[in-house]
Amino acid sequence: MISLGGKALDLVTFEQIMLQQKTVNVAATAMKDVKGSFEFLQKFSKGKLIYGINTGFGPMAQYRINDTDRRQLQYNLIRSHSSGMGQLLSPLHTRAMLLSRMHTLLLGYSGIHPDTVQLMADLLNNEAYPCVYAHGGVGASGDLVQLAHLALGLIGEGDFWYKGKVVPAKEVYKKLKLQPLQIHIREGLAILNGTSAMTGIGGVNVIMAHRLVVWSMLLSLMVNEMMEAYDDHFSAELNNVKQHKGQRLVAEWMRILGEDSKLLRKRHEHLYDKKVTEDVLEDKVQEYYSLRCVPQILGPVIDTVMSAESVIIDELNSVNDNPIVDRKAKNIFHGGNFHGDYVALEMDKLKIAVTKLSMLAERQLNFLLNPHLNQKLPPFANAGKLGLNFGIQGMQYPATSTVAENQSLSMPMYIHSIPNNNDNQDIVSMGCNAALMCNRVIENAYEVLAVEAAALTQAVDIRGLANKLAPSTKWMYKGVREIFPFFKEDFSASSNLQQLKGWLMETDIVSHFKKKI
Repeated sequence: MISLGGKALDLVTFEQIMLQQKTVNVAATAMKDVKGSFEFLQKFSKGKLIYGINTGFGPMAQYRINDTDRRQLQYNLIRSHSSGMGQLLSPLHTRAMLLSRMHTLLLGYSGIHPDTVQLMADLLNNEAYPCVYAHGGVGASGDLVQLAHLALGLIGEGDFWYKGKVVPAKEVYKKLKLQPLQIHIREGLAILNGTSAMTGIGGVNVIMAHRLVVWSMLLSLMVNEMMEAYDDHFSAELNNVKQHKGQRLVAEWMRILGEDSKLLRKRHEHLYDKKVTEDVLEDKVQEYYSLRCVPQILGPVIDTVMSAESVIIDELNSVNDNPIVDRKAKNIFHGGNFHGDYVALEMDKLKIAVTKLSMLAERQLNFLLNPHLNQKLPPFANAGKLGLNFGIQGMQYPATSTVAENQSLSMPMYIHSIPNNNDNQDIVSMGCNAALMCNRVIENAYEVLAVEAAALTQAVDIRGLANKLAPSTKWMYKGVREIFPFFKEDFSASSNLQQLKGWLMETDIVSHFKKKI
């Protein structure tokens, strides 16, 4: 049981709730803050004109709302903005969105009734999430459309993801013996105004990107092992004369992960400690860039992942609705904390970095499959009869086309502001679009790495090097081989590749090697 509220939420806790399905409760101190904010708003709002309580919304704010229509105003807001289109967000992304919205409301600046956060906790614990559509939000007054669908589910309408299936909201509430949310003052606006869709999805993106970097390091190390490359391009002496933290970190991790490898060679033993007499060397003095420049390529990627993590965690622990109900200052403040520029920019940066990671994997794959480049393997790592069998040849195409898709998707959303809402929202972030596109790029990258892993284990077996691998890469080799066996005869590989992608995504590779690195 994880207690929410009263302290900041970090990525580890976020991951435990998201991917390990840890149950949650609401800390007593946080519930006290929520209740205090609600009671202050009740008293403060009497006899005053306050946006979103007794006015319309956005450019309609100049219209006063009668006291008798205040609650209906909130219901109308929720229903009118539940207009999303496209595919449904996955249960994982909707769970992340629900947690993200719940956590910001627990900060006690939203004037919502305590029942709101309690219902959110109950739904999280029962794996019941309102169905939310991918298309709709522009990330300016927050993720209005996505959060409207979240609110729609909370008031007992629309559909739910429940135990992995789409079920009408009424059935879910009946089955769980829960009561839908009743509007008190401003629960509709408080739920809709915020960055919780882009932030929740962004949190999942950061977790999966962290894993991608470790997988990429392992695969890069294994390519170097398969080639029996020199190890000095991972050395502290080489990398520490550059001042970039990410490069140094990647080089250090690769040195640690490569410990006890019987394949990586010491340059001095082969080129310095003995006299080299050949005029034309068959053995490479330096490897291609995709093998020896890994710290320089993955360094900026890990720096970008860490930057995105910092921004997402800050946003997750921020008050991001409007207006802000500040009971301590005994006032209500209007502004734009719902604007998603911070998240949008980080998601764009992250998807560009992940695209580069997928490009590195594709180049390493191409190196493995081209005998003119590696000079150690048959064409396409083909263990069968050349000409009759095809090896990895057909599997290269989806990797290449998927990297091309990533390159096209890497155009930033952050710069694509389109005014709307009668020009009230005259500059917007497109943050949820950015987070969803980043997610697509990350999933694509796992597909590319799955093909590379299949090809690389095939290459290792063709050369008979499995028992000489470092313990870290040997562990990965065994995991891949359980899903993708060595083959000579051609077969349809789609199912195996999909399973391999799933294994890469689902394995908490960061925690697996945490003690080691």
